Amino acid sequence: MIHPPYFGDIAHYTVMAKADEIYFESADNFQKQTARNRTYIMGANGLLMFNIPLKHSRNGTRQLTRDIRIENSFPWQDLHWKSLCSAYRSSPYFEFFEDDLQPLFVEKQAFLLDFNMKTILLMFELMKIDGAETFHTDEYRMNPDESYKDYRYLIQSKKIKFKNEPYQQVFDKLDFLPNLCILDLLFNLGPQAKPYLLRQKGI
Repeated sequence: MIHPPYFGDIAHYTVMAKADEIYFESADNFQKQTARNRTYIMGANGLLMFNIPLKHSRNGTRQLTRDIRIENSFPWQDLHWKSLCSAYRSSPYFEFFEDDLQPLFVEKQAFLLDFNMKTILLMFELMKIDGAETFHTDEYRMNPDESYKDYRYLIQSKKIKFKNEPYQQVFDKLDFLPNLCILDLLFNLGPQAKPYLLRQKGI
């Protein structure tokens, strides 16, 4: 069981690449400052955060993640795409995947959960992660059945200290940055991204 993140980090995809079944949490209350609507890439000056702006309820009541709408009056898609191009244009595999990815940053997106699932399914396709059956929860369970491995804690990305195996990153003069957005891995390793994920341990 796992939360659908916005272009999740390597920890998320390590879990999903190894799974036979994936249950996406779709019935939880939205929480701010998590990987539900933010992710981290490597920029020329180090760590760079992407954040999707959201429409929050006017009366301050809690909302389910599946009901959260994206605020499209702010040009976040254009900014995220330009930042990706700037950071990864010189990476080994950016040009192989840019035509597949760019539509996600052009077409207006309404609901956060729907958009996050689009990013996940596209990443599965590009990395050829196709062995797992996928499901969505219809009710929130704080303590799910023991038959499910609960990886929902990974959504608290700022608190996760996953030390994945180092690989060649685009700004090699900087120190290696672990557990970045899965796009960092894809642009740098290309077809070796899936085998890399399957080698990772420690989650």
